[in-house]
Amino acid sequence: MSEIIGTVQGHRDGHGFVQADDGDTSVFLPPQEMRSVMHRDRVKVRVVRFDRRGRPEGLVLEIIERRKTPIIGRLLQEGGAWLVAPEDRRFGQDILIAPKATGNAEPGQVVAVELTEPPSLLAKPVGRVVEVLGGIDDPGMEIEIAVRKYEVPHRFSDAALAQAAKLPEKVRATDKKGRIDITDVPLVTIDGEDARDFDDAVYCEPATIGRSKAPNAWRLVVAIADVSHYVKPGEPLDLDAYERATSVYFPRRVIPMLPEKLSNGLCSLNPEVERLSMVCDMLVSCDGEVHAYQFFPAVIRSHARLTYTEVATILGNTRGPEALRRPDLVPHLLHLHEVYRALLKSRSGRGAVDFDTTETQIVCDENGRIAKIVPRVRTEAHRLIEECMLAANVCSADFITRAKHPSLFRVHEGPTPEKRQLLKNYLKALGLGLSLGEEPQPGDYQAIAQAVKDRPDATQIHTMLLRSMQQAIYTPTNSGHFGLAYEAYTHFTSPIRRYPDLLVHRVIKALLGRGRYDLKLPPVQHSVGNVKRRPGGQRGAPAKGLPAAPSKAVSRLKLPPAEAAAWETVGIHCSANERRADEASRDVEAWLKCMFMRERLGEEYGGTVSAVTNFGLFVQLDGLYVEGLIHITELGGEYYRFDEARQELRGERSGARYAVGTRVRVQVSRVDLDTRKIDFRLVREAGEEKPTSGAGKRRARVPDKDWVEPGGAQDALADVRQADHEVRRASKAARTGKGRTRVSVAATVTGKGGSAKRSKSKR
Repeated sequence: MSEIIGTVQGHRDGHGFVQADDGDTSVFLPPQEMRSVMHRDRVKVRVVRFDRRGRPEGLVLEIIERRKTPIIGRLLQEGGAWLVAPEDRRFGQDILIAPKATGNAEPGQVVAVELTEPPSLLAKPVGRVVEVLGGIDDPGMEIEIAVRKYEVPHRFSDAALAQAAKLPEKVRATDKKGRIDITDVPLVTIDGEDARDFDDAVYCEPATIGRSKAPNAWRLVVAIADVSHYVKPGEPLDLDAYERATSVYFPRRVIPMLPEKLSNGLCSLNPEVERLSMVCDMLVSCDGEVHAYQFFPAVIRSHARLTYTEVATILGNTRGPEALRRPDLVPHLLHLHEVYRALLKSRSGRGAVDFDTTETQIVCDENGRIAKIVPRVRTEAHRLIEECMLAANVCSADFITRAKHPSLFRVHEGPTPEKRQLLKNYLKALGLGLSLGEEPQPGDYQAIAQAVKDRPDATQIHTMLLRSMQQAIYTPTNSGHFGLAYEAYTHFTSPIRRYPDLLVHRVIKALLGRGRYDLKLPPVQHSVGNVKRRPGGQRGAPAKGLPAAPSKAVSRLKLPPAEAAAWETVGIHCSANERRADEASRDVEAWLKCMFMRERLGEEYGGTVSAVTNFGLFVQLDGLYVEGLIHITELGGEYYRFDEARQELRGERSGARYAVGTRVRVQVSRVDLDTRKIDFRLVREAGEEKPTSGAGKRRARVPDKDWVEPGGAQDALADVRQADHEVRRASKAARTGKGRTRVSVAATVTGKGGSAKRSKSKR
């Protein structure tokens, strides 16, 4: 049997897996093997057997490296012993704390623990408290837990802070050397109301292509903050930025990739101050195609800080009060809107995927708790900026590709064969008459989205389309962007908050100077342990079985092995840290939603089934945008079978169907803050119809005797027996009566779910 070295990935149920360093092999560890190791330990295992499905099961041979990062949990006192229950359930076992090692923490408080004795087959791990974070209900505690639970670097090094402090407060004359001065161009920033860092500014004016005397195109200027001027490779600021790889956004708090002096000051394109930038100057045709472009370093001055709401209002009414406040900017905003419409036309022609999904925003009160959850409204201004940024990103990818220089591309590949087949079965089960080929293109997805947009279950179908696609990653191997239908795509427009954008800026600067950017990997203190390489064999190889890129893929560059490995490692690191940031943000949002719903236990709400699994239904509540689970045992006293093709649960006795889009009424029955889970129970009201698929047709009305609530079966049975007794008695009286009298007996069957009438007649 083979021996494998990898990282332990614990599971909340007690077992675990060893993820091999090559990212292609995962070995199962049973609970008894997990007793001597912990989540994130590096180990050597031997594969000792395979289960019925051919999955390898391992035996731990050697613990190569113990996890050194402190573990976050709640300090408890049970039976006179002190212990810490880890917040991350993947650790699987509590940590014993010596009475003198509690660090003055009180029971119930959240603490950080450092292990002093590792676990073994016969003993639990032992540790000591190194930091007391506070009470579980303290404002902002959920964020403090999340940044430590997911090991998000949240403190800048002293060296990075010292370097930032030495930076100037404004642009100096020496910084302007070799740059084009375009401070007279009325660039504007357009961001959300709560934005603090402004890394992009835009401007548009009519232009001509060819010999036409009348304007037949637009000149679109996208200026991006030049972070690379201040953050140099190998310096302390660069080391901290690489380790973080991205800014992490929580409700009411941001953990930035760069210190505030840069992110909100020197690199932020604040209005009416000079700033250094990298400019993408494009000539866009009336069909939305980029006819020509150029990159150059510049000095700019933003002429206004606008919000999406302001711009949308001005575009909606050019003579309204908002427009009258900024009359000099209105013509430029109208030009931006015109180039946006042209770019939108090009997007439609490419067949890029564009789904209507609802994004939500958590609004917190002054104590950090949820006050309300509101949907984010995407206006024309949001889409305008999005199209401008996409155009600049595509130009940067094209510029780097033509120069045959290595860089990080933003790659999004089409659905895997398994997901593609699942989606095909789902569409077939709906009877839409729409299907996907063996190698679907983005236009196929968009065609389906357009065909169903007027259906009542359009949102659910769009969700299934989204779930069938893969996640986008950063990689030096360019195989196109499936969702946007681009042959080559990269990230250039957000170097303040994304490290890949900073690398792209450095590459473009090197190419403008007719040089080459030599990537040197900075050391990393906090690496993400659950990194998986792309599917497929070799590093950077296209995934097996995936469809081709939207158009011909760019040929792979031949690089020295060390350089190729460095770019591949950077891509893996940045992709993994992006996933980590998303997981930490979702964890905080889930915690806040649990706190929000804990005050609403027992209340009833209407909702829509958002996902169906073999163990139950996930339901999103109307108006609250909170999701919870109805376990399959709460659906009634019968067996439900999961239909994967239709994505629905069907009752074998009653035929009741629960599918994505089904409308239900639920009661909040349980909130578990530790697991971040909310449980619902199904509520049925009198006269309510049987649940059916949200895809369209309802079944015929069925008497409510099939709708008995769990727990009300005995009462309903007694009612049925009493009704039958009355029917028999009435029938007997009719037979003994004179003549042929018609008898109509209506028996009412009443349960907790309501009442239904059953009639019986005899001539």
